Amino acid sequence: MTSIRIGTRGSALALAQTATIAAKLSGDGGTTVEIVTVTTTGDVSPGSLSEIGGTGVFATALRDALLNGGCDLIVHSLKDLPTAPHPGLVIAAIPQRADARDALCARDGLTLYSLPEAARVGTGSPRRTAQLRARRPDLEVVDIRGNVDTRLGMVTSGALDAVVLAAAGLDRLGRLDAATELLGIDGWPTAPGQGALAIEVRTGDERLVKKLDHTHTRMIVEAERTLLALLEAGCAAPVAANAFMDDGLIFLSARIYSLDGSQRITASHALYISDSKFPALDVAQRVATELLDAGAADLAPLGATR
Repeated sequence: MTSIRIGTRGSALALAQTATIAAKLSGDGGTTVEIVTVTTTGDVSPGSLSEIGGTGVFATALRDALLNGGCDLIVHSLKDLPTAPHPGLVIAAIPQRADARDALCARDGLTLYSLPEAARVGTGSPRRTAQLRARRPDLEVVDIRGNVDTRLGMVTSGALDAVVLAAAGLDRLGRLDAATELLGIDGWPTAPGQGALAIEVRTGDERLVKKLDHTHTRMIVEAERTLLALLEAGCAAPVAANAFMDDGLIFLSARIYSLDGSQRITASHALYISDSKFPALDVAQRVATELLDAGAADLAPLGATR
């Protein structure tokens, strides 16, 4: 009998995500699983992500616990994970991706275009903020933090008219019924890696979770996250990227917004997977080059320049 300890944040969403991984690992009957909760800086600090250190604030404490032997693997929301590899650790599995779309959760069943003028819409994401301002410049976009229930509670209490959340997170919590509109990827592209989970282990322990890796998902999210790394885009940059595979091709589309949503630059490329040793990297490089050549670094806070 094999025993595995899984480290996770203590939020309801993190625990729900981890429970799905635990069930898959213990499904063969030969593995027992213990869930170990870890408190991160992002869980206790009230500041915005850009103020307290970016998406990495959710990962640092988990990674420390893994390296110190407090657990055997950790589960992340992939979109919250920094793109740079961490010494001594490896993302050993990326399970099949869930819905990558954003969801509007509004009072009275309202949609984005039926919200009244000057409605108050909450989000903690610069990308979603820019997209809301681009679509509905009359809205009052409110910067918020908190878990899914806290954010939904801001709508039911009347403090906000709506919030924008990830559809995958709502579904994993059994709260997808709170969504009044699912925002289509074509017109409302989402964060690189959104909807996917990442399972990280100490280098050399990949065998623990390798069976959970989904090759198709890994390739498309690697394209999205490689683009993010090439642009050197931090959590304050309004960057959206979505990839998919079809008929032997990998497609990647990305959009950069100005912070106020008034301007945007879009680039898309596709290549045959069989024509490249590293298709995710190659397609990401093409998209990044086009975005930077078009002036993306002047439009948004990116580290990369042209």
